[in-house]
Amino acid sequence: MVHRYFKASLDKYLERLNDKGFPDGSISAMQQEIDIHENAAEGEDLLSDLYLDRNAFCKASEISPQDWEDNEMDLRREWRKGRRDMLRRVLEVVERLEHYSYKDAPAVTVSPPAKTLPASSPIGTAIDDFITEHSRQWAEKTIGQNRAYLNILIEYFGPDRLLGTITKQDANEVKKVLQALPSSRNTKPALKNMPLMDVIKLPGQKKIAPKTINSHIQMFKGFFDWAERHGYSPHSLFDGMKVAKAKNSATERKPFKPDHARTIYKELTENSSGLVRKECHKWGMLLGMFTGARLNEVCQLETADVQQDYGVWYLNITDEGDDNNKRVKSDAGKRKVPLHAELLRMGFLDFVESRKPGKRLFPEYSYNVNGGYGRNLGRWCNESFLKKLGIKEPGLVFHSFRHTIVTRLSQAGVSEPIVQCIVGHARSGVTQEVYNKEGYTLTQLKDAIDSYQIEQNILHLGSTAS
Repeated sequence: MVHRYFKASLDKYLERLNDKGFPDGSISAMQQEIDIHENAAEGEDLLSDLYLDRNAFCKASEISPQDWEDNEMDLRREWRKGRRDMLRRVLEVVERLEHYSYKDAPAVTVSPPAKTLPASSPIGTAIDDFITEHSRQWAEKTIGQNRAYLNILIEYFGPDRLLGTITKQDANEVKKVLQALPSSRNTKPALKNMPLMDVIKLPGQKKIAPKTINSHIQMFKGFFDWAERHGYSPHSLFDGMKVAKAKNSATERKPFKPDHARTIYKELTENSSGLVRKECHKWGMLLGMFTGARLNEVCQLETADVQQDYGVWYLNITDEGDDNNKRVKSDAGKRKVPLHAELLRMGFLDFVESRKPGKRLFPEYSYNVNGGYGRNLGRWCNESFLKKLGIKEPGLVFHSFRHTIVTRLSQAGVSEPIVQCIVGHARSGVTQEVYNKEGYTLTQLKDAIDSYQIEQNILHLGSTAS
């Protein structure tokens, strides 16, 4: 129905174009409208009626109001795609016209499109535009990391290589380069200054892990998907090219086992071995254990970030504040995480009060350009505390608190979108992205996080939350 409707519209456009030419300003207006349809078709503001003549479409296609209501989201998306591609066809025809005027235009016969080479842009320019567009959503650290990933493509192909000339075979060669890339290239000055194709030939170098290779490939695929959608490239690449992960990888982070969590909790609260000598260590670790917050999110907290609303105390995790060094990993990372009942029972609010009128909750943790505020607590936890407790093993680090709470809440029956809200992962799917934009209430999140309970000094799962 969509194809038939816009095919008829296209015929009318081309007939009018043949008779009267193309009016001033229409090209830019059409290009602007195409961008709006493109964004809407990808899920951005799909419910907007801008340019959408629903009544005309329903009448021409004999769609009843009930049919429209029952299939609205799909119809809106397909309508946007149909209108977008029809306007693109009109602009293609306009570009092939030898000349036109706005008064006594000579008759112009619209011929079939000539076969041309796919339009594409230099890879360096496209990557700059890609980074610029996404930098508003990415944290500063993420921007630097993704730029470093994409610089591999620029090093390999050169900044002036046209995206349309890069083939699947080229992509496979890039994958081989990644598999030969030394893990220490960005830390050893001698390697950092070596050309890419020379550094991968050095013998005796430890290679980057499969997980890191796949992070590169995921970024490459995201870039080429974006480049294809925005007209920089005629095709996308790197789909389905990830490498297999090593089984039982020593670097794979994992949750704490119940006995590990019991040992950590007991030492933090009773300090029987005398390992916890600072309040900032105790409460920084407990916040990680009972909120699943990232290391830097915990250590950059300000006293004003501990707030109460509707009777629920929570951490307001944000990049806002007087200190420009505060940051979150993504927009989804900005969230409100209710304080677990156990934190309140142990006197966390008294600790917060003792830190006032100071600005930062943990002023002991200084800012580091590479590790943010979390570097010192991370080192103490990973290199001292866990080792001295006798539970340090590959994959167990501060970040394991995050894996633990995700795992245990999921096992308790807490729904995935609620877990995502608590730990700051982006919620996906039409239901979450379109219909549930407001998210969940603090009470719902509080009930969920409290399902991870402590009883008789044994961490276990409490009542099921959903």
